[in-house]
Amino acid sequence: MRPPPPRRAFCLAALSAAGFAPAAVAQPGWPARPVRLIVPFPAGGTTDTLARILAERLGARLGQTVVVENRGGAAGVIAAEIASRAEPDGYTLFLATIGTAAINPHLHARLNYRPEDLVPVGLFAELPNVMVVRPDAPWRTLGAFLAEARARPGELTYASSGSGSSLHLSGEMLKADAGVDILHVPFRGGADTVNQILGGRVDVGMNNLPSAVALVRAGQLRALAVTGPVRAAVLPDVPTVAESGLPGYAATAWFGVQAPARTPAAVVERVNAELNAIVADSPTRERVEDLGARVRGGSRAEFAEYIREEGERWAAVIRRSGAKVD
Repeated sequence: MRPPPPRRAFCLAALSAAGFAPAAVAQPGWPARPVRLIVPFPAGGTTDTLARILAERLGARLGQTVVVENRGGAAGVIAAEIASRAEPDGYTLFLATIGTAAINPHLHARLNYRPEDLVPVGLFAELPNVMVVRPDAPWRTLGAFLAEARARPGELTYASSGSGSSLHLSGEMLKADAGVDILHVPFRGGADTVNQILGGRVDVGMNNLPSAVALVRAGQLRALAVTGPVRAAVLPDVPTVAESGLPGYAATAWFGVQAPARTPAAVVERVNAELNAIVADSPTRERVEDLGARVRGGSRAEFAEYIREEGERWAAVIRRSGAKVD
């Protein structure tokens, strides 16, 4: 896994550049009513699962219900636009992903919102992706699959949870590194992707690990490789892509909280503090780790810098791979 970003001292100007000022005036007694957490993928997938863990724990700490609102479509673009246009009163939060915050701004020629319309609150969790096939598929290793892909250019397919998602870009980076032509088939979310693989409509799936780990353990899917820099503790016998013949390959998905620009600074600080308390809570950490992810945390400024660094990294992947929105 990537190590947490180093703690740095940031001046007021840096915070302003990250979108924290000027801010709306905080309402006394926040939160006085339920808070909504907009989630950029449908129910049932990894993003939704992590969102519900976070919403449950955040609601308990705030003393108000945090309502998960799934707004799937366009690999998070639709949900990000909705969140960016929400009233900045502290009652709307957004579950940002690597796709919405670090990939889409570089992959799409035009978005109906600006990245700075959503400000960083805190980093929640990260996890590797996993390449899976049906248990009756002819490939038992990633090497065998890539060998057939080289022999049949353009004929094999891989599924992702949408164009612009980390799963899409993980696949495009794999294609570029391996020098193969595999057709990308986007779907609406991790649960839909699993159904398409099981139904035989695609050859291989790129999935966030939590969406597939139970099915892999049950023998209903076969894992070829995980995309992280090291093996996943929940699937210790599954090699990494790098171990499977593509040294240097690593792709890790992550999830954090953002808020509409001009959300009161006091609210953003409060949510960041509660987020850090949540990731420090042992039962919560164990729940997340059981899914194959790990909690992160950190300051608002650290998350802003992390998004910037990840944006640069994935912009380079997009340029090198020639990835396009389907």
